[in-house]
Amino acid sequence: MKYLFFIERLLYLNQEGTCKGEGSLTRASQLQEKTGEKSGLHANVEQSLLITEIMNHVADMQKRIQAEGEDEERRWMMTNTSDVVVIDFLKEATVLMLHVVDAIGESEPVNGVTISKRFGIPRGSVSKITRRLAEQGIIQAESLPDNKKEVLFRLTPTGRQIFMLHQMLHAHIDGNVREFLGQYDLDQIRFLARCMKDMAEASWVRLEEDKVEPEEGKEITELSNGTIESTWKTEELSDILVMLRQLDAKGLRKAKELIRIAFFDN
Repeated sequence: MKYLFFIERLLYLNQEGTCKGEGSLTRASQLQEKTGEKSGLHANVEQSLLITEIMNHVADMQKRIQAEGEDEERRWMMTNTSDVVVIDFLKEATVLMLHVVDAIGESEPVNGVTISKRFGIPRGSVSKITRRLAEQGIIQAESLPDNKKEVLFRLTPTGRQIFMLHQMLHAHIDGNVREFLGQYDLDQIRFLARCMKDMAEASWVRLEEDKVEPEEGKEITELSNGTIESTWKTEELSDILVMLRQLDAKGLRKAKELIRIAFFDN
């Protein structure tokens, strides 16, 4: 029933749009006006559907990374070594512990201050982690002959195995990401690169004074050819967009299919 009501609202809006026009317009002009309004509606509804779908996918990715990412990486490393000591360590190791092992392996001998700055880990946490790693035989600590307070860390042979295994994991993931992105053509890759760069630089919590308000009753849309088109924005369209934002990914896919059937498969 929810989807039937949704499609009825869309059909009503479409019929309302077809009634607009001045009596003095020719039949050809009326058809052109109707087509333009209809196209504007389709573009705005589809854009809202796709944006909501993207946001849902991002949320799903975050949940999966938080729930499975660390365990998947741990399983891969354990599968790719036969060293019992290394496997036992990986069963209990945290992400921060592996980061500290990486920092030491890349810069040994290295002190705690450098490790802290490299990964943004509080110095107190670095001290606790390095103490624990030393107790487990993963790293070894040594003091400078002329400065007993300065402690430098090196990897032990077991620590070196863990470091190399973690580097192998990074190379494996990097190859898989490149293979995945290789399915897209050059223009799509350029768009993804631009989109990721813009997202990294964007602030999602903007202050009210930073927002650019469109003209009343209009929404400004940038077209692919670089021109700017003013499209009408109605109360009915706003109501539909509110309903779309309440749907999950499955509901959005069904709504999109209903829109296609109602307006594009004529």
